[in-house]
Amino acid sequence: MTDQQKGSLEDRLKRLDAELAERRKDDGVEQAAEARASESRKGYAVAMKLSSEFVAAVIVGALLGYLLDHFAGTGPWGMIVLLLLGFCAGVLNVMRAAGMVASPHPVDRLAGRDPGKAGSGRKETETKDGA
Repeated sequence: MTDQQKGSLEDRLKRLDAELAERRKDDGVEQAAEARASESRKGYAVAMKLSSEFVAAVIVGALLGYLLDHFAGTGPWGMIVLLLLGFCAGVLNVMRAAGMVASPHPVDRLAGRDPGKAGSGRKETETKDGA
């Protein structure tokens, strides 16, 4: 190869490096935009889930109240009480789904133990008494 061909190859290599660096920079911007869009979609999905859980609980409470009033003839009281219970259940479901209220562990729920305590009351009194 001659010096002129080597020089043109080096120039082409430099231009190729510059173009690749520019494209890599553009790819980084596109990837960051896609990551932001993905996080936004996740946020919308969580918002739709939480709102649908709340609305469903209120609708179920209202429907059960209406049916109770219709068949039992209790007037508006069944609707009022069960609508309020549905509202409370919806709030509790949303708080549990959002992680603000922990649901009790099934073993603790069946045993009637407080999930905040480490063991049962029997073991704690035995260790306090020294037995």
